[in-house]
Amino acid sequence: MSKETAVGRRKRLLAALRRYVVFFLLIAFVISCCMLLFLHTMQASLEITFTEEDIRTAAILTMGNVLFLSFLCTVIDAVLRRFTVERPVRQIIKGAEKLMRGDFSARIEPLPGIVGEDGFDVIIDYFNRMAEELSGVETLRTDFIANVSHELKTPLAVMQNYGTMLQSPVLPDARRIEYAKAITEQSRRLADLITNILKLNRLENQQIYPAAKRYNLGEQLAECLLSFEDTWEKKNIDIETDIEEEVFVESDDELLSLVWNNLFSNALKFTEAHGTVSVTLKTEGALATVQVTDTGCGISPEIGRHIFEKFYQGDTSHATQGNGLGLALVKRVVDIVGGDITVESEVGKGSTFTVNLRRAGNGDLQKAP
Repeated sequence: MSKETAVGRRKRLLAALRRYVVFFLLIAFVISCCMLLFLHTMQASLEITFTEEDIRTAAILTMGNVLFLSFLCTVIDAVLRRFTVERPVRQIIKGAEKLMRGDFSARIEPLPGIVGEDGFDVIIDYFNRMAEELSGVETLRTDFIANVSHELKTPLAVMQNYGTMLQSPVLPDARRIEYAKAITEQSRRLADLITNILKLNRLENQQIYPAAKRYNLGEQLAECLLSFEDTWEKKNIDIETDIEEEVFVESDDELLSLVWNNLFSNALKFTEAHGTVSVTLKTEGALATVQVTDTGCGISPEIGRHIFEKFYQGDTSHATQGNGLGLALVKRVVDIVGGDITVESEVGKGSTFTVNLRRAGNGDLQKAP
């Protein structure tokens, strides 16, 4: 610490010396020019002849003035720098050190008067905004870790309990098969959770880049919907489709398949037996609009405002069927491909998710961002 302080003092001393030399040369040049002009004018107008002693005396006085004025300007500059540069820099450094130590509540007070008018007020404003963003990110990170820990513990606890019961030597075969199925189901849920966490992490960290290509959106919707045929047949759910033909988009089909699979899965999951799930695809101008509607439990406006947040589950009665990451993935993918998604819902009547994508025209293909 003392070594760093000595190095800092040495640097400040050298900087002050450089500033003094600069002021000395500048003032020496200005005064010398003024004195030469003055003496030349006096000699020409008054025809005065200066002796060597006069010139020597004038030179000494001039040099003294130069040294004094240089020193005075250096002191004034140091005082001004202390209040207009060094003090704001110290405050910014102090705030940055707090951020480095993990104190995201660090803020810098705006500088008063003329001190804050040289650009430091802008730097301080951006610093405070950055600290506020970091504080929000840290809160999200803490919540994310807490939620992940909770979601991991639940299936692990179930698997542990069923595994313990399976060790009973008198357990009937029917119960043994039931417990084994429960363990398989929970392990599948755990694998899905980890897969979704990895996907969401890659999406949020820009590690997945859209590979845009032109393809038929209606065909993709039909293929994704058919993959859930066993689910809707098991629950006797009616499927209604109104898919416009020859609707093309230019986007990443693998990323968009995540969107449709999650929306279809949620619609079928929250729709009771003998309910209805409908899928529509319409075009309006340059947009292709996909709507997925179900007759499930619906969501309240308060839940709707948070439905795309990570680990948010509005209907806790279905919490064991998901992990609260599906719609967060959907939202992130739709943002990446340059679309938008909204939800309309009414408690007890169902929900409608609407996705708008820019479609590819026949001649002027719209590039996905």
